Amino acid sequence: MKIRNIDSFEILDSRGTPTVMTSIELEDGTLEFGYVPSGASTGSREAIEKRDGGSSFEGKGVETTIQNAKENLFPELINTDLKDQTEFDYKLLELDSSDNKENFGANILLSLSLAACKVSASQQKKPLYLYIFEISRSLGIKTEIKAPLPMMNILNGGMHANNGLDFQEFMIQPHGFDSFKQSLICGVEIFSELKQTLAKKGFSTAVGDEGGFAPNINSSKDALELISEAVQTSGYKLGEEVSFALDCAATEIFSDDGYYLNGKKNTSEEIISHLAELQNNFPISSIEDALDENDWDGWINLTNVLGEETQLVGDDLFVTNKLFLQKGIDLKAGNSILIKINQIGTLTETIETIKLAKENNYKCVISHRSGETEDSFIADLAVGTGSGQIKTGAPSRSDRTAKYNRLIYIDALENLKFEGTR
Repeated sequence: MKIRNIDSFEILDSRGTPTVMTSIELEDGTLEFGYVPSGASTGSREAIEKRDGGSSFEGKGVETTIQNAKENLFPELINTDLKDQTEFDYKLLELDSSDNKENFGANILLSLSLAACKVSASQQKKPLYLYIFEISRSLGIKTEIKAPLPMMNILNGGMHANNGLDFQEFMIQPHGFDSFKQSLICGVEIFSELKQTLAKKGFSTAVGDEGGFAPNINSSKDALELISEAVQTSGYKLGEEVSFALDCAATEIFSDDGYYLNGKKNTSEEIISHLAELQNNFPISSIEDALDENDWDGWINLTNVLGEETQLVGDDLFVTNKLFLQKGIDLKAGNSILIKINQIGTLTETIETIKLAKENNYKCVISHRSGETEDSFIADLAVGTGSGQIKTGAPSRSDRTAKYNRLIYIDALENLKFEGTR
């Protein structure tokens, strides 16, 4: 079925920052939209998110970026047959013709890629997650649809909050359950209990960008003790049913060849020792971006020290890019990858990166961005690629719960396999 019309709009993400929404209409009138998220803590190697500069929205507007695409890109796509997602995405790459998507912007290209996937699924009357599953299989991923284990950011620091915590995210993974719904219930109950725990201790219960609480505390140990108390008060078993995950966002605390925690400069070896000490005291099963995106030697050391028992996730390190993931595989740096569709800019490239990870026994965590929209595409992506884990914030704020609600619906339809533990 051929494309009849394309349009694009400047909309707002969950931080009130402009982003792109693009519609694709087919010849038979089928119409769908692609929404693009945006990050606050970003890797330097991410595909270019093009913005206008100038005075509108403090330079973050996208109207001029959209107009450029309307004049110079969209006409090249009209009458394109959407029979193959990969062909469409590679046409986008060819038309942009830059290494990092700077000509039209990864935000424009991604909005088109997602809209194309959604409109094709709708036109064929297939659930989005099953259509993504078909694409994944066609690209060589040997997988099955399944529910992902939630990774819930329930306490925020770093770039996602205005407090003294240097590490960015303190998360729980409710892994000791037989179904996604039971796992989600556990996470929601712990989140609710954490709110009461914080209130009793006189801390603020305001939430950060991803829906987690942002109390004015200054140490990771204090944060993990608060969450531990909430887990136990909720009646769940630490380690057996609930484990912890950290996002250190270490690139944000790295400068002058050192890592600054609470004003003190640390070496990569000292950060690794600090994480090992935290792990000795708390059931931490996953650590994301423990070190800077360019500290490859540190990542190799980190993997040697903690990698046998801990999921070590590269976000800024890999930026959902096959080239950097392959480097990590070759160097044995990390053992897992965070998958963010806007880091690379097309669905096909995203799935190709997932394939490379799976072929090399790297775990995949499908992830939101801190600046999200109401769109729930990543829920279908997690199910359709069988990735097994999803990171989409706390069970609060509709930009986060939209993803959980979509997963609840898919699970109810399909009675999805849920492995619980990673």
